[in-house]
Amino acid sequence: MLESKAFEIKTLGPCRIPSPLAQKLSTESKKINYVADNDKILFDQNINIKAPNSEKENQPVLELAGPRENIYFDPHHSRAAIVTCGGLCPGINDVIRAIVMNLTYRYGVKNIYGIKYGYQGFIPEYGHDVIDLTPKTVSDIHKWGGTVLGTSRGKQDPVKIVDCLERMSINMLFIIGGDGTIRGALKIAEEVENRNLKISVIGIPKTVDNDIMYIDKSFGFETAFAEAVKSITSAHTESLGSYNGVGLVKLMGRHSGFIACYSALAMNDVNYVLIPEVPFKLRGDDGFLQTLKNRLKNRGHAVIVIAEGAGQEYIENNNAKRDASGNIKLGDIGLFLKEEINSYFKEIDMEVNLKYIDPSYIIRSVPASPQDSLFCLRLSQMAVHAAMTGKTELLIGNLHDSLVHIPMQIIATGRKRVDPDSDLWLSVLEATGQPVEFK
Repeated sequence: MLESKAFEIKTLGPCRIPSPLAQKLSTESKKINYVADNDKILFDQNINIKAPNSEKENQPVLELAGPRENIYFDPHHSRAAIVTCGGLCPGINDVIRAIVMNLTYRYGVKNIYGIKYGYQGFIPEYGHDVIDLTPKTVSDIHKWGGTVLGTSRGKQDPVKIVDCLERMSINMLFIIGGDGTIRGALKIAEEVENRNLKISVIGIPKTVDNDIMYIDKSFGFETAFAEAVKSITSAHTESLGSYNGVGLVKLMGRHSGFIACYSALAMNDVNYVLIPEVPFKLRGDDGFLQTLKNRLKNRGHAVIVIAEGAGQEYIENNNAKRDASGNIKLGDIGLFLKEEINSYFKEIDMEVNLKYIDPSYIIRSVPASPQDSLFCLRLSQMAVHAAMTGKTELLIGNLHDSLVHIPMQIIATGRKRVDPDSDLWLSVLEATGQPVEFK
């Protein structure tokens, strides 16, 4: 278990400026419910009542996010920048808009800049423009998918990035991205600290795969699996429309099968879910293909959902190449499984009618659902509150129905994955009726 000190939040200095929220949001009868730095929640909500009291008292705790009574930065002399990195995800524009609106209308910050095309936008050699972000320029962007700032992958020199921050006199940097982006943000924060600069570096975690450690969910995930359900519904309809019909849907999930699991449970007409965390055998008496054959003989149709990172051991040379962010380029398991199914049923002289659907880029490019938009708004508000109080090297995340400050350092240590022994995977097995393992 992580120790309590792992969750300590860095600050740039003492907060001595009264928050302007008091003037904007409070009245004589209604006061702001400020959050104090000693307001915490337990990291692990499961307590062993038989454990010694000393163990219970030393449980790690996380700092609650929210507005503080005093702030560190003077809003009239503050300059903020926002950057979006990595793959697209529903809700990015909602986050950008909410940051701009809260900085402008709640704190009175007038200088807010959008950095174009990820970390590239800080590097002069790329020649990307910096844009002014105002309530007017962002007023409608939450209705669109993608990111109005553009994005990119790949490492950039943190020294050059901080040079740019210094030239622009930025003292608050909001970074929207996934685990690779967070690792880059840590290097930026380290360079900021090495120069003894007063720049707050705040992250809003982004990944449709929902694989960021120590948070319950990331924004855009709910929209993503809701969109995935539409493709699974189509696959189910296709499978019912043909003799021995098979609907095969490949969903996003490089290392973690959360989208595959949640969308299959939401649809509840899926017969097989294949994810990276649970290896499967293709052939043999108890292998996947034999089980599929038995299913078709008994029921005449089947729906299969597979995460993109599943079964990579079957695809040759999948470790040979990496993308700009250093991620292994995965083989296309969807097309591979499609060909394997068709070949197998041809070998045994049994008719099969397979329809293959890959909605990956559609899923990640749509606007956020209302529930996700609400979540994005709350995350962004808390990010602004954290930055104004001079906190740094943290992410805003939700844990146990609370929004909290999470140090970037511990987020960058791993990736959240589906536990094959968890109640989530048990629910998938119950809903699909698939074997516990294909062997």
